[in-house]
Amino acid sequence: MFRFGVEQKTYDIEGVKIGGQPGQVPTVMIGTIFYHGDRLVTDEREGIFDKAAAEDILNKEEEMSLRTGNPRIVDVCASYPQAFEKFIDFVADTVEGPFCIDGTTADVRVAGSKYVMETGLSSRVIYNSISPEAKDDELQAIRDAGIKSAVLLLLNTRNPLLSGKFEVIDELIHKASLAGVENILIDTAIFDILDPGPVSKAIYLVKEKYGYPAGCGAHNAIDIWNKRTKLSPDVKFSGTILANIMPVIMGADFLLYGPIQKAAKIYPPVALVNAYAAYTLWQECGVKPAANHPFYNLNKIATLK
Repeated sequence: MFRFGVEQKTYDIEGVKIGGQPGQVPTVMIGTIFYHGDRLVTDEREGIFDKAAAEDILNKEEEMSLRTGNPRIVDVCASYPQAFEKFIDFVADTVEGPFCIDGTTADVRVAGSKYVMETGLSSRVIYNSISPEAKDDELQAIRDAGIKSAVLLLLNTRNPLLSGKFEVIDELIHKASLAGVENILIDTAIFDILDPGPVSKAIYLVKEKYGYPAGCGAHNAIDIWNKRTKLSPDVKFSGTILANIMPVIMGADFLLYGPIQKAAKIYPPVALVNAYAAYTLWQECGVKPAANHPFYNLNKIATLK
């Protein structure tokens, strides 16, 4: 494996540790619930959903996290402000630790920011995300809400190549500062089918140059591919696994793995890659991984289904 030359920033966000050298701290798994098209949701505008089924899915994902040793953060998505409040309330009451607020528009995210401030949840929230298009009112809403953790999206529509991501990163870090964000997570932004390659390299470069925790939503590449050319089940399954593994091999601190219903497919291979990296670090440097790392949980991982 490898070690980054620059000091790595590490955070403890409501009990979830994120950041560091490969092999030290396991990859944080971020699965999305209540996204557009989620079958749990029967009315996107009003926020009506199957609570029993949603709780069951969250409990199963928690079991994956406990057995592998990979921490979990739930990404709460919404398209309408009134629905967002109900989704946030449910997740905040059902899971422990931090969660992301992930609105499809700036207006929805701003409404979510105001709501978590009013309900005293700001310390548990990771804002997902601040993009290069973020305006002053959105940044002010984050600051006013007292949200201290945020994902910065390295999306450069003018230059979607690897080089373009580093044309916007300094601007985004400045925006985060204006918003009062202290815990910066860098999403290197999937844009096309083959992006897991350069996007994973971008994760490595972000950590090597800046030291910030970095990751991506590599599953988006497979979703784009599937929309353009209907994939066979075998190709879709193997492609999803490989797309998610690529950034982890390159040092990703977190993985936006897509619909939370995919947890059973994604957790085990990610945990195994984490264990490989930890074993390498131990052999090379004599450094033991963090407690409850997947390195210690191979027997539990072996029986997951």
